[in-house]
Amino acid sequence: MIVIDGKQYETEGQSFENLEQVFDQVVAEGYLEDRIVTDVMINEEPFTEIYPHQAEDIEMSEVQSVEIVTMATDDMAVEITLELYKVVNIMAEGGKQVAELFRQADDAEALETYLDLLEVIRNFLRMIGVLRDEYSLKDNESYEKNANEMSDMFTEMSSVLENEDWILLADLLEYEFLPAVEKWKRVIKQIRDDIRAAKA
Repeated sequence: MIVIDGKQYETEGQSFENLEQVFDQVVAEGYLEDRIVTDVMINEEPFTEIYPHQAEDIEMSEVQSVEIVTMATDDMAVEITLELYKVVNIMAEGGKQVAELFRQADDAEALETYLDLLEVIRNFLRMIGVLRDEYSLKDNESYEKNANEMSDMFTEMSSVLENEDWILLADLLEYEFLPAVEKWKRVIKQIRDDIRAAKA
């Protein structure tokens, strides 16, 4: 039995040798158009591929049930904006923590945490960029302004880092980075509103 989003999928006249053929057919018939798969259950157990095309190695003779749960791409985008809101708070906390560590002269710990923070910021900006390209905001002034401000700040922080001026770096994080991070909350809200408008 194959179930997609709570509805039974008709397999009359179709025979599948392995699980990958089921997935391929579901895609071919357009069930996943503008949708993202969030969960797959095989025999009521969660299934995630550990290696590429693992589904090909699962014979249908071993499978009693397949359940595929999906979410509309737009709904997923809204969910992502909610997660990004949490990421802003994580970045703010990280900035405070790094500044504090530099002020306590715990340079090794501060640098390690700072590098982790940079990675979080890069991923955040990448994801915001994808959503912006996908859902208007291309000419959004506050997005452009915030992105440029963050870029300039990174350049300044990099040169301060090279000079190993930890107190100045702590000041930059506390007095420039933290207020800049807060501004992203407004941009995220605008993206979420744009996504909802696109859905309507």
